[in-house]
Amino acid sequence: MGKGKKPATYEDIEALPVGWVGEILGDELVASPRPAMPHARVAWALSVLLGPVSDLGQQGPGGGGWWILHEPELHLGRDVLVPDLAGWRRDRLPVPPFMEAPYSTVAPDWVCEVLSPSTEHVDRKRKLPLYHREGVSHVWLIDPSARSLEIYRRQERDWLHVVRHSGEGVVLAEPFDALPLTLGSLWWPRAGTARAPIPSP
Repeated sequence: MGKGKKPATYEDIEALPVGWVGEILGDELVASPRPAMPHARVAWALSVLLGPVSDLGQQGPGGGGWWILHEPELHLGRDVLVPDLAGWRRDRLPVPPFMEAPYSTVAPDWVCEVLSPSTEHVDRKRKLPLYHREGVSHVWLIDPSARSLEIYRRQERDWLHVVRHSGEGVVLAEPFDALPLTLGSLWWPRAGTARAPIPSP
C-alpha cells in the first residue's frame, strides 16, 4: 500500500457493486468481478468430487474427515480473504466455531484457488504468503485454461511445490490422496467432443 494511503476497511468491501468479491490484503482493497463460467465450473465440480471426504460423505455420526466450504470469508488478522474453496480437518475442529457467523477467524487446513487471468498474480504472489503465515498446510492452484492442478505443501519457511498435474486422468492429490480424482471432470468438454461417463465406484 502506498505511503499516506488510508488502510482499507470492511466498509470498503460492503460498498462494492453487487456481484463483486472484495478482499483486504496488506491493508489494500482487492476487488474482483464474479468469475467466468470455466472458473465457476471448476469450483462447483471440485466441491462435488470432494464430497466423499466432507462431512456429508459418510453415513453415521462420524461422517467424512473435513468441513469443506465454497467461497468462505476468512478474517485472518487484518486481512480478509475469500478462497474459492477451503477445508478444515474435523479432528482439529469437531464443531466449527463459525457455524453462526458470516466469516471464520480460524484458518483452514486446505485452500483451493481457481486461477483466472485477472486474479492469478494476486493468488500466487499475495495470497500464498498470507496462507503460509496463518499455518494453512496445503494450497491447490487450479488453472482451467491450462487444465492443471498445482499442489503446495507448507514447509517451515516457504511452500514446497509438490506436483503439477494436468490433463484428464485420475490423480491422487494430497491432502486428499486417499480419494482418486478425475481431473477431466473439472473441465468443460472441448468443442466437438463428448465427455466420457465417470465410472461408478
